[in-house]
Amino acid sequence: MFKLNELSDNEGATHRRKRVGRGPGSGKGKTGGRGIKGQKSRSGVSIGGYEGGQMPLYQRLPKRGFNNINAKTYSVVNVGLIQKFIDEGKIDPKNDLTEDALIASGLIRRLKDGIRVLAKGEITSKITLVVHGASKGAIEAIEKAGGSVTVTAKPKAGTEAA
Repeated sequence: MFKLNELSDNEGATHRRKRVGRGPGSGKGKTGGRGIKGQKSRSGVSIGGYEGGQMPLYQRLPKRGFNNINAKTYSVVNVGLIQKFIDEGKIDPKNDLTEDALIASGLIRRLKDGIRVLAKGEITSKITLVVHGASKGAIEAIEKAGGSVTVTAKPKAGTEAA
């Protein structure tokens, strides 16, 4: 039978911390195991990706495409998921479904640059949706169920009313 005061790790499972620069008797004194002189013996030096003068791998690989720093990222919601939340009683279809209502229900976590609704799944409830974007299929599906979609444009940065 085990006793709590007799528990211990297996032999070799734990190691003592290496204390460098603590005198010649420690075996890691003076230069602290870094050798003598040179770039790697100095503090604050990072030479990751340096391949001894050879062209580094990240420079040898071809670069393609374009990263748009002004691209908008939308939180994506499918109409099938909206219907599921309505069926579970987490969303009230009688009220307008704005971004705040979708966040409060837990359907999306955060707003990002707005909400975009996509047409995956089926919707049977009549809802009024106010979002920043919606696909043609999603608009058709919601209107077919008797609802409506209002796509709002977010104000550009620096133009909001003070």
